[in-house]
Amino acid sequence: NASLVGILQHPDGTVLKQLQPPPRGPREQEFYNKVYDSDCCDRILLELREYLPKYFGVWSPPTAPNDTYLKLEDVTRKFNKPCIMDVKIGQKSYDPYASAEKIQQQVSKYPLMEEIGFLVLGMRVYHVSSDSYETQNQHYGRSLTKETVKDGISKFFHSGYCLRKDVVAASIQKVEKILEWFEGQTQLNFYASSLLFVYEGSCPATTVRLSDVTLAEKRRVPKGLLSGGDVLEYNNNINVINSTENGKIEASVGKGLSKFYALHKKSCSKRHHSQLSLKVEDSEQDNVWKSSTCITQEHLNGNVLPQLEKVFYHMPAEPKESAKVEVRMIDFAHVFPSNTKDEGYIYGLKNLITVLQNILDN
Repeated sequence: NASLVGILQHPDGTVLKQLQPPPRGPREQEFYNKVYDSDCCDRILLELREYLPKYFGVWSPPTAPNDTYLKLEDVTRKFNKPCIMDVKIGQKSYDPYASAEKIQQQVSKYPLMEEIGFLVLGMRVYHVSSDSYETQNQHYGRSLTKETVKDGISKFFHSGYCLRKDVVAASIQKVEKILEWFEGQTQLNFYASSLLFVYEGSCPATTVRLSDVTLAEKRRVPKGLLSGGDVLEYNNNINVINSTENGKIEASVGKGLSKFYALHKKSCSKRHHSQLSLKVEDSEQDNVWKSSTCITQEHLNGNVLPQLEKVFYHMPAEPKESAKVEVRMIDFAHVFPSNTKDEGYIYGLKNLITVLQNILDN
Protein backbone atom coordinates (compact mmCIF):
# COMPACT_ATOMS: atom_id res chain seq x y z
CA ASN A 1 0.00 0.00 0.00
CA ALA A 2 1.64 3.19 -1.21
CA SER A 3 0.08 5.29 1.53
CA LEU A 4 2.01 3.52 4.29
CA VAL A 5 4.67 5.94 5.37
CA GLY A 6 7.36 5.31 7.94
CA ILE A 7 7.05 7.41 11.08
CA LEU A 8 10.10 7.25 13.30
CA GLN A 9 10.24 8.54 16.83
CA HIS A 10 13.35 10.48 17.81
CA PRO A 11 14.44 10.82 21.44
CA ASP A 12 14.64 14.60 20.99
CA GLY A 13 10.86 14.92 20.95
CA THR A 14 10.35 14.97 17.20
CA VAL A 15 9.04 12.41 14.77
CA LEU A 16 10.51 11.75 11.36
CA LYS A 17 7.99 11.24 8.58
CA GLN A 18 9.41 9.58 5.51
CA LEU A 19 8.85 11.63 2.37
CA GLN A 20 6.42 9.93 -0.02
CA PRO A 21 7.43 9.29 -3.65
CA PRO A 22 6.97 12.26 -6.05
CA PRO A 23 4.88 14.24 -6.59
CA ARG A 24 3.34 13.79 -3.11
CA GLY A 25 6.45 13.90 -0.94
CA PRO A 26 7.98 17.00 -2.55
CA ARG A 27 4.56 18.69 -2.45
CA GLU A 28 4.28 18.12 1.30
CA GLN A 29 7.84 19.31 1.84
CA GLU A 30 7.16 22.43 -0.22
CA PHE A 31 4.03 23.12 1.85
CA TYR A 32 5.96 22.98 5.13
CA ASN A 33 8.79 25.07 3.69
CA LYS A 34 6.34 27.73 2.56
CA VAL A 35 4.47 27.92 5.87
CA TYR A 36 7.61 27.84 8.00
CA ASP A 37 9.78 30.10 5.82
CA SER A 38 11.67 32.40 8.19
CA ASP A 39 10.95 35.34 5.83
CA CYS A 40 7.23 34.58 5.81
CA CYS A 41 5.14 37.64 6.63
CA ASP A 42 1.80 36.42 5.33
CA ARG A 43 -0.67 36.71 8.22
CA ILE A 44 -2.68 33.69 6.98
CA LEU A 45 0.34 31.38 6.89
CA LEU A 46 1.72 32.66 10.18
CA GLU A 47 -1.60 31.85 11.86
CA LEU A 48 -1.72 28.46 10.16
CA ARG A 49 1.44 27.48 12.06
CA GLU A 50 -0.62 27.39 15.26
CA TYR A 51 -2.59 24.45 13.87
CA LEU A 52 0.28 22.34 12.50
CA PRO A 53 3.00 20.33 14.18
CA LYS A 54 6.15 22.46 14.36
CA TYR A 55 8.45 21.79 11.42
CA PHE A 56 12.21 21.44 11.77
CA GLY A 57 13.22 20.95 8.16
CA VAL A 58 14.23 17.69 6.54
CA TRP A 59 16.63 15.03 7.70
CA SER A 60 18.44 12.14 6.02
CA PRO A 61 20.28 9.30 7.74
CA PRO A 62 24.05 9.52 7.12
CA THR A 63 23.92 5.93 5.87
CA ALA A 64 21.17 6.67 3.31
CA PRO A 65 21.47 10.28 2.16
CA ASN A 66 18.75 9.76 -0.47
CA ASP A 67 16.09 8.87 2.09
CA THR A 68 14.42 12.09 3.13
CA TYR A 69 12.36 12.61 6.26
CA LEU A 70 10.32 15.57 7.44
CA LYS A 71 11.32 16.39 11.01
CA LEU A 72 8.16 17.31 12.91
CA GLU A 73 7.06 17.99 16.45
CA ASP A 74 5.76 14.89 18.23
CA VAL A 75 2.36 16.24 19.24
CA THR A 76 1.78 13.24 21.55
CA ARG A 77 5.00 13.67 23.51
CA LYS A 78 3.72 15.73 26.42
CA PHE A 79 1.00 13.21 27.23
CA ASN A 80 1.30 10.39 29.70
CA LYS A 81 -1.36 8.11 28.22
CA PRO A 82 -2.10 9.75 24.86
CA CYS A 83 -5.47 8.98 23.28
CA ILE A 84 -5.14 9.60 19.55
CA MET A 85 -7.56 9.89 16.64
CA ASP A 86 -6.80 10.64 12.99
CA VAL A 87 -9.72 12.07 10.99
CA LYS A 88 -9.47 12.77 7.28
CA ILE A 89 -11.33 15.99 6.41
CA GLY A 90 -13.10 17.11 3.24
CA GLN A 91 -15.72 15.92 0.78
CA LYS A 92 -13.17 14.61 -1.70
CA SER A 93 -10.10 12.65 -0.72
CA TYR A 94 -8.67 12.97 -4.25
CA ASP A 95 -7.13 16.15 -5.58
CA PRO A 96 -8.14 18.09 -8.74
CA TYR A 97 -5.34 16.44 -10.75
CA ALA A 98 -6.30 12.85 -9.90
CA SER A 99 -6.84 10.37 -12.74
CA ALA A 100 -10.27 8.82 -13.29
CA GLU A 101 -8.83 5.59 -11.90
CA LYS A 102 -7.56 7.30 -8.75
CA ILE A 103 -10.90 9.06 -8.24
CA GLN A 104 -12.75 5.75 -8.61
CA GLN A 105 -10.38 4.09 -6.13
CA GLN A 106 -10.75 6.86 -3.52
CA VAL A 107 -14.54 7.13 -3.83
CA SER A 108 -15.02 3.38 -3.52
CA LYS A 109 -12.94 3.34 -0.32
CA TYR A 110 -15.56 5.49 1.41
CA PRO A 111 -18.54 6.52 -0.75
CA LEU A 112 -19.99 8.58 2.13
CA MET A 113 -17.10 11.07 2.12
CA GLU A 114 -19.05 13.53 -0.03
CA GLU A 115 -22.03 13.45 2.31
CA ILE A 116 -20.32 13.22 5.73
CA GLY A 117 -17.26 15.30 4.90
CA PHE A 118 -14.84 13.37 7.08
CA LEU A 119 -13.57 9.85 7.74
CA VAL A 120 -12.06 8.35 10.89
CA LEU A 121 -8.76 6.80 9.78
CA GLY A 122 -8.01 5.25 13.13
CA MET A 123 -7.99 5.75 16.87
CA ARG A 124 -6.23 4.59 19.97
CA VAL A 125 -8.00 5.04 23.30
CA TYR A 126 -6.62 4.44 26.77
CA HIS A 127 -9.05 2.69 29.11
CA VAL A 128 -8.41 3.62 32.72
CA SER A 129 -10.39 0.62 33.95
CA SER A 130 -8.17 -1.98 32.28
CA ASP A 131 -4.98 0.12 32.00
CA SER A 132 -4.83 -0.79 28.33
CA TYR A 133 -5.33 0.71 24.89
CA GLU A 134 -8.11 -0.07 22.46
CA THR A 135 -7.17 0.46 18.82
CA GLN A 136 -9.40 0.85 15.78
CA ASN A 137 -7.93 0.77 12.27
CA GLN A 138 -9.16 2.31 9.02
CA HIS A 139 -11.82 -0.35 8.51
CA TYR A 140 -13.58 0.89 11.62
CA GLY A 141 -14.06 4.40 10.21
CA ARG A 142 -15.19 3.13 6.83
CA SER A 143 -17.88 1.05 8.48
CA LEU A 144 -19.49 4.18 9.94
CA THR A 145 -22.65 5.55 8.32
CA LYS A 146 -24.59 8.78 8.81
CA GLU A 147 -26.59 6.99 11.50
CA THR A 148 -23.65 5.49 13.39
CA VAL A 149 -20.93 8.12 12.95
CA LYS A 150 -21.85 9.91 16.19
CA ASP A 151 -21.53 6.77 18.31
CA GLY A 152 -18.46 5.78 16.31
CA ILE A 153 -16.66 9.00 17.21
CA SER A 154 -17.91 9.10 20.80
CA LYS A 155 -15.97 5.87 21.36
CA PHE A 156 -12.81 7.97 21.16
CA PHE A 157 -13.88 10.05 24.15
CA HIS A 158 -14.79 7.15 26.41
CA SER A 159 -12.30 6.21 29.12
CA GLY A 160 -13.87 2.89 30.03
CA TYR A 161 -15.48 4.64 33.01
CA CYS A 162 -17.08 7.71 31.57
CA LEU A 163 -17.54 9.92 28.54
CA ARG A 164 -14.91 12.67 28.73
CA LYS A 165 -17.20 15.60 28.00
CA ASP A 166 -14.42 17.98 29.06
CA VAL A 167 -12.34 16.64 26.18
CA VAL A 168 -15.24 16.84 23.72
CA ALA A 169 -15.84 20.48 24.67
CA ALA A 170 -12.14 21.38 24.35
CA SER A 171 -11.98 19.57 20.98
CA ILE A 172 -14.93 21.57 19.65
CA GLN A 173 -13.21 24.84 20.58
CA LYS A 174 -10.01 23.81 18.82
CA VAL A 175 -11.80 22.67 15.66
CA GLU A 176 -13.76 25.94 15.63
CA LYS A 177 -10.47 27.89 15.59
CA ILE A 178 -9.34 25.89 12.56
CA LEU A 179 -12.72 26.51 10.89
CA GLU A 180 -12.27 30.26 11.48
CA TRP A 181 -8.90 30.08 9.75
CA PHE A 182 -10.45 28.32 6.75
CA GLU A 183 -13.30 30.84 6.56
CA GLY A 184 -10.72 33.63 6.25
CA GLN A 185 -8.39 32.24 3.58
CA THR A 186 -8.63 31.65 -0.18
CA GLN A 187 -5.06 30.70 -1.05
CA LEU A 188 -4.85 27.00 -0.22
CA ASN A 189 -7.06 23.95 -0.77
CA PHE A 190 -6.46 20.76 1.20
CA TYR A 191 -7.31 17.25 -0.02
CA ALA A 192 -6.81 13.96 1.86
CA SER A 193 -5.47 15.93 4.81
CA SER A 194 -6.20 14.98 8.43
CA LEU A 195 -6.88 16.37 11.86
CA LEU A 196 -4.97 14.67 14.64
CA PHE A 197 -6.77 14.67 18.00
CA VAL A 198 -4.77 13.92 21.14
CA TYR A 199 -5.87 14.06 24.77
CA GLU A 200 -4.63 12.80 28.12
CA GLY A 201 -6.13 9.42 28.94
CA SER A 202 -4.87 9.05 32.50
CA CYS A 203 -6.78 10.63 35.38
CA PRO A 204 -5.42 14.15 35.97
CA ALA A 205 -4.88 13.72 39.71
CA THR A 206 -2.70 10.63 39.40
CA THR A 207 -0.08 12.25 37.24
CA VAL A 208 2.26 15.03 38.26
CA ARG A 209 4.88 16.14 35.78
CA LEU A 210 8.33 16.75 37.13
CA SER A 211 11.63 17.33 35.43
CA ASP A 212 14.16 14.49 35.25
CA VAL A 213 16.44 16.05 37.83
CA THR A 214 13.78 16.73 40.38
CA LEU A 215 12.36 13.30 39.80
CA ALA A 216 15.70 11.60 40.28
CA GLU A 217 16.45 13.60 43.42
CA LYS A 218 13.04 13.31 45.01
CA ARG A 219 12.17 9.77 44.20
CA ARG A 220 15.33 7.75 43.50
CA VAL A 221 13.85 6.52 40.25
CA PRO A 222 15.72 3.54 38.76
CA LYS A 223 18.30 5.04 36.45
CA GLY A 224 17.20 3.01 33.44
CA LEU A 225 13.95 4.90 33.25
CA LEU A 226 15.71 8.20 32.75
CA SER A 227 18.08 7.33 29.94
CA GLY A 228 16.97 8.82 26.65
CA GLY A 229 16.26 6.56 23.72
CA ASP A 230 15.88 3.16 25.27
CA VAL A 231 12.74 4.09 27.18
CA LEU A 232 11.03 4.24 23.82
CA GLU A 233 10.74 0.58 23.10
CA TYR A 234 9.90 -0.98 19.74
CA ASN A 235 6.44 -1.99 18.66
CA ASN A 236 4.78 -2.84 15.36
CA ASN A 237 3.96 0.68 14.32
CA ILE A 238 7.14 2.48 15.07
CA ASN A 239 10.85 2.07 15.21
CA VAL A 240 12.89 4.25 17.45
CA ILE A 241 16.01 6.10 16.55
CA ASN A 242 18.75 5.85 19.09
CA SER A 243 21.65 8.26 19.29
CA THR A 244 24.87 6.29 19.41
CA GLU A 245 27.79 7.26 21.60
CA ASN A 246 29.67 9.13 18.91
CA GLY A 247 26.64 11.32 18.30
CA LYS A 248 25.63 9.80 14.97
CA ILE A 249 22.02 8.85 14.51
CA GLU A 250 21.06 5.32 13.56
CA ALA A 251 17.70 4.94 11.91
CA SER A 252 15.96 1.68 11.29
CA VAL A 253 12.93 1.91 9.08
CA GLY A 254 10.50 -0.95 9.23
CA LYS A 255 8.66 -1.89 6.06
CA GLY A 256 5.01 -0.94 5.98
CA LEU A 257 5.01 1.21 9.06
CA SER A 258 1.57 2.57 9.70
CA LYS A 259 0.73 5.84 7.98
CA PHE A 260 -0.72 7.09 11.23
CA TYR A 261 0.97 9.83 12.96
CA ALA A 262 -1.94 8.84 15.13
CA LEU A 263 -1.18 5.29 15.99
CA HIS A 264 2.57 5.49 16.23
CA LYS A 265 2.59 5.71 20.00
CA LYS A 266 3.95 2.73 21.90
CA SER A 267 1.27 0.76 23.60
CA CYS A 268 1.68 1.44 27.27
CA SER A 269 3.33 1.79 30.65
CA LYS A 270 6.91 2.97 30.06
CA ARG A 271 7.17 6.60 29.13
CA HIS A 272 9.46 9.22 27.76
CA HIS A 273 12.23 10.07 30.16
CA SER A 274 10.93 13.58 30.67
CA GLN A 275 7.86 12.58 32.60
CA LEU A 276 6.73 9.59 34.59
CA SER A 277 3.48 8.72 36.25
CA LEU A 278 4.27 7.82 39.85
CA LYS A 279 2.13 5.36 41.75
CA VAL A 280 1.57 6.47 45.30
CA GLU A 281 3.02 3.82 47.57
CA ASP A 282 1.30 4.72 50.83
CA SER A 283 -1.79 2.51 51.15
CA GLU A 284 -3.89 5.27 52.68
CA GLN A 285 -3.23 7.48 49.67
CA ASP A 286 -3.98 4.52 47.48
CA ASN A 287 -7.59 4.63 48.63
CA VAL A 288 -7.84 8.26 47.59
CA TRP A 289 -7.22 7.24 43.97
CA LYS A 290 -9.39 4.14 44.08
CA SER A 291 -12.39 5.92 45.49
CA SER A 292 -12.45 8.59 42.80
CA THR A 293 -12.46 7.03 39.38
CA CYS A 294 -12.14 9.45 36.50
CA ILE A 295 -11.00 12.25 38.78
CA THR A 296 -11.86 15.62 37.29
CA GLN A 297 -9.83 18.80 37.48
CA GLU A 298 -12.34 20.11 40.05
CA HIS A 299 -11.30 17.39 42.50
CA LEU A 300 -7.84 18.88 42.48
CA ASN A 301 -9.18 21.86 44.38
CA GLY A 302 -10.47 19.58 47.12
CA ASN A 303 -8.52 17.40 49.48
CA VAL A 304 -6.58 15.57 46.77
CA LEU A 305 -4.22 18.48 46.20
CA PRO A 306 -2.77 18.64 49.72
CA GLN A 307 -2.32 14.87 49.56
CA LEU A 308 -0.50 15.21 46.27
CA GLU A 309 1.75 17.93 47.56
CA LYS A 310 2.57 15.90 50.64
CA VAL A 311 3.45 12.90 48.53
CA PHE A 312 5.50 14.86 46.08
CA TYR A 313 7.45 16.92 48.57
CA HIS A 314 5.55 20.13 47.92
CA MET A 315 6.15 20.05 44.19
CA PRO A 316 3.90 22.71 42.67
CA ALA A 317 0.98 21.06 40.92
CA GLU A 318 0.09 22.11 37.40
CA PRO A 319 -2.18 25.13 37.20
CA LYS A 320 -5.84 24.31 36.80
CA GLU A 321 -6.74 24.26 33.11
CA SER A 322 -9.37 22.81 30.85
CA ALA A 323 -8.74 19.33 29.50
CA LYS A 324 -5.34 18.91 27.91
CA VAL A 325 -6.27 18.46 24.25
CA GLU A 326 -4.38 18.96 21.00
CA VAL A 327 -5.97 19.20 17.58
CA ARG A 328 -3.49 19.60 14.73
CA MET A 329 -3.69 19.45 10.97
CA ILE A 330 -1.40 16.81 9.43
CA ASP A 331 -0.74 15.14 6.03
CA PHE A 332 -0.20 17.70 3.28
CA ALA A 333 0.71 15.67 0.22
CA HIS A 334 -2.33 17.08 -1.60
CA VAL A 335 -2.37 20.79 -0.79
CA PHE A 336 -2.80 23.10 -3.79
CA PRO A 337 -2.76 26.83 -4.41
CA SER A 338 -6.24 28.21 -4.91
CA ASN A 339 -8.20 31.42 -5.23
CA THR A 340 -11.38 30.24 -3.53
CA LYS A 341 -12.38 29.10 -0.08
CA ASP A 342 -11.84 25.41 0.57
CA GLU A 343 -15.55 24.57 0.65
CA GLY A 344 -15.08 20.79 0.89
CA TYR A 345 -12.83 21.08 3.95
CA ILE A 346 -15.14 23.69 5.52
CA TYR A 347 -18.13 21.39 4.97
CA GLY A 348 -16.26 18.55 6.70
CA LEU A 349 -15.22 20.71 9.66
CA LYS A 350 -18.76 22.01 10.18
CA ASN A 351 -20.21 18.53 10.06
CA LEU A 352 -17.58 17.23 12.47
CA ILE A 353 -18.35 20.09 14.89
CA THR A 354 -22.06 19.21 14.66
CA VAL A 355 -21.32 15.57 15.50
CA LEU A 356 -19.07 16.55 18.43
CA GLN A 357 -21.73 18.97 19.67
CA ASN A 358 -24.32 16.16 19.53
CA ILE A 359 -22.04 13.93 21.57
CA LEU A 360 -21.69 16.71 24.13
CA ASP A 361 -25.41 17.52 24.32
CA ASN A 362 -26.60 13.96 24.62
